[in-house]
Amino acid sequence: MTHHYSTSCTALLLVDVLNDFLDEEGKLASAIGPMIEKTNLKPNLHRLLKGARAAGVKVFYVPHGFHEHSFDGVKHVLPRWQLAMTNKIFWIGEWGSEFYEPLKPLDGEVVISRHRSFNAFEGTDLHQQLLAANIQNVVLAGLTSNTCIQVTGTQALESGFHVTYVADAVAEFTEDLHKVALEVSYPAFGHEVTTVDDFLRAVVST
Repeated sequence: MTHHYSTSCTALLLVDVLNDFLDEEGKLASAIGPMIEKTNLKPNLHRLLKGARAAGVKVFYVPHGFHEHSFDGVKHVLPRWQLAMTNKIFWIGEWGSEFYEPLKPLDGEVVISRHRSFNAFEGTDLHQQLLAANIQNVVLAGLTSNTCIQVTGTQALESGFHVTYVADAVAEFTEDLHKVALEVSYPAFGHEVTTVDDFLRAVVST
């Protein structure tokens, strides 16, 4: 890794660290649970968050969320989102859309408005909040590797941010999709692909 991450302009984006993904009772737990276990995601996210906070890195929470009018006016709703709507996954106001307790925000950390699509910039205040905090470096972790993480990272790149993916702090539903994200998408749509430990070592307090 050649890049250094100044605490004054770096944001850790924790994407979709929600009960429906991460809690054993979550609606998606049985589907994604094996890969969460295989990637050691929960302890890695905990170590990343603890280390980032200790170093003074700004933490932004980037949650998904659906409600009954999420796709009003959209003619071609992706089947995956239709399924999520039918099963009320990440349903705003319900337990499944709440932050997973071990990773929940602390007072003063930024919680972005909820995104309905894979792109967490679309229809949210993410861009405005990053600019307001003078962020230059966007560091992505959470769920899922090949959808919200990758697409949000791509938009961050297009918007002029330095983009880093934390490869051992993301997970996907299948190993094949996870591998595509790490080996194909992240190198193509980001500046750095790193690990929790390497990222934390590259943080500079300024």
